[in-house]
Amino acid sequence: MAGPLSGVRVLDFTAIILGPLASQILGDMGADVWKVEPPEGDMLRNVGPSRTPHMGPLFLHLNRNKRSIALDLRSEAARPVLARLIGEADVLMHNMRPKALAKLGLSYEDVCRINPRIIHCGAFGFGQTGPYADRPAYDDLIQGAVGLPGLQAPPGGEPRYVATAIVDRSVGLAMASAIGMALYAREKTGKGQAIEVPMFENMVQFVWSDHLYGKTFDPPLGPAGYPRMLDAERRPYRTSDGYISVIVYTDRHWQRFFERIGRTDLAQDPRYTTIKGRVENISWLYGFLAETFAARTSAEWLELLADVDIPAAPLLTADTLLSDPHLTATGFIQTVEHPSEGRLRTFGIPSSWSATVPEVARQAPRLGEHTVELCEQLGVPHNQIDALVASGAAIDGRAVSATPPS
Repeated sequence: MAGPLSGVRVLDFTAIILGPLASQILGDMGADVWKVEPPEGDMLRNVGPSRTPHMGPLFLHLNRNKRSIALDLRSEAARPVLARLIGEADVLMHNMRPKALAKLGLSYEDVCRINPRIIHCGAFGFGQTGPYADRPAYDDLIQGAVGLPGLQAPPGGEPRYVATAIVDRSVGLAMASAIGMALYAREKTGKGQAIEVPMFENMVQFVWSDHLYGKTFDPPLGPAGYPRMLDAERRPYRTSDGYISVIVYTDRHWQRFFERIGRTDLAQDPRYTTIKGRVENISWLYGFLAETFAARTSAEWLELLADVDIPAAPLLTADTLLSDPHLTATGFIQTVEHPSEGRLRTFGIPSSWSATVPEVARQAPRLGEHTVELCEQLGVPHNQIDALVASGAAIDGRAVSATPPS
């Protein structure tokens, strides 16, 4: 059977990371995703090394299972095609600020007049009922706005951003989830709706569900900040020949660990027998673990910890990740042949399904690769398609040829 969203058509006006991640998830689940790009393409196309122009690595990892139609939405000549696109779509998704969206005639009110069943989902910086509504937003800005860099800083150290686009990727997941639930609601009610997925509010909840802590209560029962997460010693442990990640977490974990290393006195110490006591004494415990793990090799510790069923893992890098035995066995990291880019490493679909099995049916498209194909599917006459391309209001990506590297 096809994926769970087979038959759903998604009109994707998003760019960079947040929206493309969300639309790729929908595409992986079987939706027919039409990626609508400006003539210059999604900016992310040009980030990183590439074999052919506009096909950088981040773009390749965020845009599979999509077809690309390149249109200048500011051009009057493109408006009839845009109206046809909207009329055929189940979902319209974007990450433009609402005022910019309205200028293009893509507000919910505009779109709903053409297609009242459409799910209209926007992801942008801030909720639209507050004073920040019109502010621009990017991942690093929202990280700062919700306090992540300060939480990442060691005591006395400078704030640092998280070393991945954690806001874009987290909110992208929220966007995909919201669209899926709205489609379910439409199946029950027959009605479309507008959804807003603001980055700021989503990340406030994401981060501060951990760290509001004592200030959860009114009046506060203590300061903000989850001590275990913020302790300076919470990091991978150095062994005699490398590093490992270890989570000694439950009461039974700690008791087995203390007993195995010959510290039965600590297994009976009331400061360490409950999670409440351990959180209160977490700095000492982290220091104790750091000193203890330094005495043996990573392999010795991994064997010992597996024997007492305590979660542990080696500290991987990009190179060791590619040869990880679990990922090798599951085939999650794959080598594929891209039609224009040649051999690429890519990822499988993380979830598994017993019935409506998702699949990777297309690799990331070239800019405007499907412009003509999709216009024909919409019933646009060939002379109009030719005129759009000739005027620069559309890009015909079929003309791009590339010889895949051997």
